[in-house]
Amino acid sequence: MQSSDLKNLKIAVVGAGYGGAAAAKALSLLGADVTVYEQANRIREVGAGIGLRPATMNRFHQWGIFDSIAQVSSPSAYFEILTATGDPIMKEAWPSDGEQTHTHLIHRGDFIEALLSVLPEGMVRLGHRLETVEDRGDSSVLTFVGGTTVEADLVVGADGIKSVVRQQLFSDEGPVFSGEHAYRAVISVDDAHGMVTDDNLRMYIGRGTKVYLLPLRHRNQVSFDITALCPDGTWTPQVTKEDMLRTVEGFDERLVNITHGLDMDTVNIRAVYDIDPVGTWHSDSVVLVGDAAHSMLHHQGQGANSAIEDAGALADALRQAGSLKESLALYQATRKPVTDKLQAISRQGWTEDEINDVFPGQKPATAATKD
Repeated sequence: MQSSDLKNLKIAVVGAGYGGAAAAKALSLLGADVTVYEQANRIREVGAGIGLRPATMNRFHQWGIFDSIAQVSSPSAYFEILTATGDPIMKEAWPSDGEQTHTHLIHRGDFIEALLSVLPEGMVRLGHRLETVEDRGDSSVLTFVGGTTVEADLVVGADGIKSVVRQQLFSDEGPVFSGEHAYRAVISVDDAHGMVTDDNLRMYIGRGTKVYLLPLRHRNQVSFDITALCPDGTWTPQVTKEDMLRTVEGFDERLVNITHGLDMDTVNIRAVYDIDPVGTWHSDSVVLVGDAAHSMLHHQGQGANSAIEDAGALADALRQAGSLKESLALYQATRKPVTDKLQAISRQGWTEDEINDVFPGQKPATAATKD
């Protein structure tokens, strides 16, 4: 689209999470008039740590916000997968992207705060819970609880796994329970029983349980995550410390001790859900990004990265294509094949025999770099 057309484009982004904040930044750099509508009255990210891949960090370079992210993250050179008792399965450098070779490990709260801090004041409107969205062809109308309406040339649905935009316009199928729970806490490195000595991500697997140690050096903390099989699909299940300890029976004694020492009031407990692939991500003037389009299980650590890549690809498509309709089609054609594969891979199992399927082409531990 022409620069003059982009500057006249009024865009409403629904949701101020990773995807929404990233889309707002990328689209505002085009010169478009962007406003973000968030249902919460304040932004507060719970949970623990995530890894921002080299390709994602390159997007931040492109948007001029690399330093804002880097200063609150820890650069990881490689990731390692081990058995429950610590025997190596594989160790691999992160897939590089240009000059970027490190994945930056960051707390979810620090990440969203850094993203929102680079948006112009007043761009994000809190307390706007979406009720309906209507695509009228050349524009769309949003109606929020309380009766406020907004008309925009383009609506970006970044409203997460329970997306109202997706449910009303693209797919009324709900989230899918994975048969797993995730228990996440951020603890001091001093409480990690000597298991965190560098900035690299490690995952221990055994008996259907996965334990992640994700260092957050800038905080002197570590994100400690347990993902375990459980048939209870309650969105926020009731879980005791004894329940959690049973999931790590037979694991390295230090991991058991970390679990035993957790303050349950600080543990984020969730059933793990994703969604089935959505056939179409856009109409004439509405488009989905992030979890609203392709929520996936966290085993690949690609949820936030995919949302950032969506935002970049949408901005690229608006620059490259001749019209809004063509831009949305180009965006979907670029991103959907990638996320369809990631959704499928993220649903695969994590036995030692399945590692090569989950990380195709990765070298076994005996052939991996030893540094």
